[in-house]
Amino acid sequence: MATTKLTITLDDLQLESVRRVVASGKASSVSGFVKHAVEIALNDVAGWQAMLDEALEQTGGALTKKETEWADRVLGAGEVKKAPRRKRA
Repeated sequence: MATTKLTITLDDLQLESVRRVVASGKASSVSGFVKHAVEIALNDVAGWQAMLDEALEQTGGALTKKETEWADRVLGAGEVKKAPRRKRA
């Protein structure tokens, strides 16, 4: 399987916690821990999507455009605020 190296940003406390997990032998490396966490998150997203699909199937099918727009307004979709980027030293 092909892999790509990337840079991620974690809070100092998060990284400290991950390093403790690695030091305890519960993860092979920081990279391995993050890879496993991403796999779990992707499976979680897939599971929620499957549950949503099943619920929609049981209640009349896919949402209409009007229902989707309403849900977006109620849930605040599109209002995600990004933290300002730090300048590199």
